[in-house]
Amino acid sequence: MVTLAVYVLACLASQVRPKKDPMSLKNVAFSIILLSLLSLVYSCKKEQSTGKIVFTFVHYDDGEPLVTDTMKYVNAAGNHYMITELQYFISDIVLHRSGGQDYMITQSNGIHYVDNDIPSTMQWAIAEDIPAGTYDSISFTFGISEAKNQSNMFPDPPERDMFWPDVLGGGYHYMKLNGKWRNDTTAEQMLMFHLGIGQIYDGDSITGFIQNAFNVTLPASSFVLSDNSQREIEIVMNIEEWFEDPYVFDFALYADMMMQREESMHMACMNGQHGVFSVGYVR
Repeated sequence: MVTLAVYVLACLASQVRPKKDPMSLKNVAFSIILLSLLSLVYSCKKEQSTGKIVFTFVHYDDGEPLVTDTMKYVNAAGNHYMITELQYFISDIVLHRSGGQDYMITQSNGIHYVDNDIPSTMQWAIAEDIPAGTYDSISFTFGISEAKNQSNMFPDPPERDMFWPDVLGGGYHYMKLNGKWRNDTTAEQMLMFHLGIGQIYDGDSITGFIQNAFNVTLPASSFVLSDNSQREIEIVMNIEEWFEDPYVFDFALYADMMMQREESMHMACMNGQHGVFSVGYVR
């Protein structure tokens, strides 16, 4: 672009007459202004360098990749358990940088569905052009924020099947973690570790709702995005952490009817903010 501007300037300058030609002076002045403007445009374009990001989601339990449909795990309360299904939403991913403007992912209304049984959901390639630069950390909302969590937002499965009953607050589950569990002295029982909007009860009547979606800032999530480059960022869910810190989650006490027990969901969401999510790699 600068080469083109210099060429234009040269062409205009060649038309200048030695004396008594006011138009030549106007041409020179115009060419100088044009060159300055083109240089400014070129400079701005260089400042708007961008790259791409791909998020990959993986699930671990006790430090190893999750194995489903096998009663091989034991939580901090001594409950033996297995996972059969894992489905959840994350939303409003924000890339933070000090001294610069944060960037929020807006693709698909900023909402992504992850399903352990659907490989295509385990990766989210962001089509947006992300401003190049140094980012200090990554944060996101686990679940869907109150402003976005509206009933009938997803007309088709699998997202549609995450609906949260309107009588219980509407919108969609934040997570379904399904499986089975047992103690040494009990038979296998259903595990339905479901998170979503909580309810406030007065007797049997619901008098209000509690938004349980929470913010997660990923530790050790800084990265550099170069111009015309792509970064893949692996987000790890450490499943055992849902059940142990700061609250030891005994399935015998808290796993039953979680959708209608705000105490259970609150404890689970507090645990979700401490160690459940980490970064596997940035490459």
